[in-house]
Amino acid sequence: METTVQRMFRSRWWIVFGSALGLTVGNVTVLQFSTSVLMKPIIAEFGWNRSMVSAAVMLGMICAAIATPVVGRLIDRRGIRMVTLVAIALFALTIAAMSLAPAMPVAFFVMFAVMGLFSGGQAPLPYAKAIAAAFDRRRGLAMGIAMTGVGLGAALVPRLTQLYLDRLGWRGAYVAIAVTVFAIAFPAVALLIREVAGAPRMADAPVRDPGLPGLEAGEAVRSPHFWKLAVVFVCIPIAANGTIAHLVPLLTDRGIPASQAVSAFSGIGAALIAGRMLCGVLLDRYFGPYVAIAFVILPAVGLLTLLGSADPTLTRLGAVFVGLGMGAEVDLIAYLQSRYFGLRAFGQIYGYLFALFTIGTGLGPFVMGGAYDATGSYRPALMAFVVVLGCAAWLLLHLPRRYPYPAQTAAHEKAAEDPSRASLA
Repeated sequence: METTVQRMFRSRWWIVFGSALGLTVGNVTVLQFSTSVLMKPIIAEFGWNRSMVSAAVMLGMICAAIATPVVGRLIDRRGIRMVTLVAIALFALTIAAMSLAPAMPVAFFVMFAVMGLFSGGQAPLPYAKAIAAAFDRRRGLAMGIAMTGVGLGAALVPRLTQLYLDRLGWRGAYVAIAVTVFAIAFPAVALLIREVAGAPRMADAPVRDPGLPGLEAGEAVRSPHFWKLAVVFVCIPIAANGTIAHLVPLLTDRGIPASQAVSAFSGIGAALIAGRMLCGVLLDRYFGPYVAIAFVILPAVGLLTLLGSADPTLTRLGAVFVGLGMGAEVDLIAYLQSRYFGLRAFGQIYGYLFALFTIGTGLGPFVMGGAYDATGSYRPALMAFVVVLGCAAWLLLHLPRRYPYPAQTAAHEKAAEDPSRASLA
């Protein structure tokens, strides 16, 4: 007979908790936020410029983008837990290997590229798929709560990286970051992330259920709505992640001490958490593209603040506004995709969209670094980012006003709690 404790741990909300925990050390958090802290020490040792390190980050993110659709397809066919656990272990090993990086640009680029490839399985993809399968009517809220892990990571990872840097140097910091990633993400996935399926299936049956509502990946890619979303989710990270990745150099260039510059990530982390929670609640109540537009306007306001003032307080406030917008894009990818294309090929379609998102994530920092090296200022890049966000808002306005796959009834979510029920949450 099932005990109360067993029933409690069967709750799908444990999937949300595990996802939040795993995403505190997600690939974007580690690859970008830790690099923002380590950029100047690496440059000082190797005698490189900011474009060089930014290009390595961009290459790593491009490789992550290449890997993500592959990971999505594997997850659709083999299951979330097995694929993700292997990816976490390999990602941690490649982070630790960065401690051995020589002062050779080609070798540094190759090492960052390999790290990016293995980071594809420690992206939001596996967590988003688990939550999308477990929730329907409250999918936005569940996504929002889970993605607060990225906000926690934004607040904690830079501080931990600075602590490791102060005590171990940048090489030792990479080893410590690798241990941190494995110690947090591996247990979270192993113990808390699970598949939620409405109908029983044999142990050797494929994870992907052909009866799930939705489009096949090929059908989705041929849809104009897919490409509108694709461009939107390239534009947002170009602006938001490009700014945040260079935040520490940007603030220290304005005379703010490095310790205070790193502390600004705490505000950004809080903004990420608030943005994800707020976005999740709003998605369950209002039309998704309109919610998305609001979270495009917020980082645009932040960029204009960074452009209009060199005051340290206003500069940090502008960064927080950028963080508010940055705190919503991953939720938006998963939610809008599930409503416009369904769940049948969720992992593969999400992989394509997140791959494009990841390219934008890597391109933004490179544009920022290139603008600085060419002009001695970040202003040209910040101005371009405002225009890019305007394009994203315009495309969101042109999405269909009705979801092809709207939310179901409350009974679907209750079914996810009880495997004996024959419907998906």
